[in-house]
Amino acid sequence: MLLEQEISAGKVNVEKIKVFNSKELENATDNFNINRVLGKGGQGTVYKGMLADGKIIAVKKSTKVDEAKVTEFINEVVILSQINHRNIVKLLGCCLETEVPLLVYEFIPNGTLSYYIHNYSEEFKLNWKMRLRIAIEVVEALSYLHSAASFPIYHRDIKSTNILLDEKFRAKIADFGTSRLITLEQTHLTTVVYGTAGYLDPEYLQSNQYTVKSDVYSLGVVLVELLTGQKAISLIRTEEGRSLATYFLISMRENRLLDILDAQVLEGPLEEIMIFANLAKCCLDLHGNNRPTMKEVVMKLEVIKIMDRNT
Repeated sequence: MLLEQEISAGKVNVEKIKVFNSKELENATDNFNINRVLGKGGQGTVYKGMLADGKIIAVKKSTKVDEAKVTEFINEVVILSQINHRNIVKLLGCCLETEVPLLVYEFIPNGTLSYYIHNYSEEFKLNWKMRLRIAIEVVEALSYLHSAASFPIYHRDIKSTNILLDEKFRAKIADFGTSRLITLEQTHLTTVVYGTAGYLDPEYLQSNQYTVKSDVYSLGVVLVELLTGQKAISLIRTEEGRSLATYFLISMRENRLLDILDAQVLEGPLEEIMIFANLAKCCLDLHGNNRPTMKEVVMKLEVIKIMDRNT
């Protein structure tokens, strides 16, 4: 099997990855009971499970059995077995007995960032301080992927539904099925366009070349979601503003930023919000070369954090 070949070739860090048997995971998820479903996505369905020792896990099972899905799942094992960061979801192991490997992750209890941005909740309000902290955590994880992991990694599907929140509402980036390890000499990937509408780098759409700055563009859209509480694509907005990135950039150009900010954000310090908004604008520059690196985004957000401490 392909994954076994990858393991024997040394591409998977076997010390970090446990190999589960299928019976263990069937028992843990009550035979993949529909009541255990945590979420469904392009890659498959994620189930909540409990191992015999009481440990709570999340198990990803492919909805389709084809070569592309097998490749995606193997890719995720290879990448996640080699990285370790507090703001990246941990892969605990996999099961090789099924046609498409089952992937086993740490369980992240509070769902997606997208849910809390787009669904008002009385018991949990995403205030400015929390949005700023979550943004910093996400960017630190992406900066690690781009420059601190053993090889540079392009995530390739940064969006608010791929950012999970743990029991303390700390951000954890998930879903590495389409991510790619890059050699130090590589400047881009030439691929068929893949990703999520509203988050895709326009330069990548035109050239089919995915660069480190394409992740920066997608991050920019997430930053705007945090600012506005609005979705990346919306049919409610006028045609030219259906893309949140375009809607935001037009609002910035026309000095109407305050009109589109989320009510929770408006309660924060205006100076911090303006720096954050201008940073998001830089990330959304149509020319990749003009966008900041993830390291530069981290540094700018740290400045806002220091300002926030002093207020």
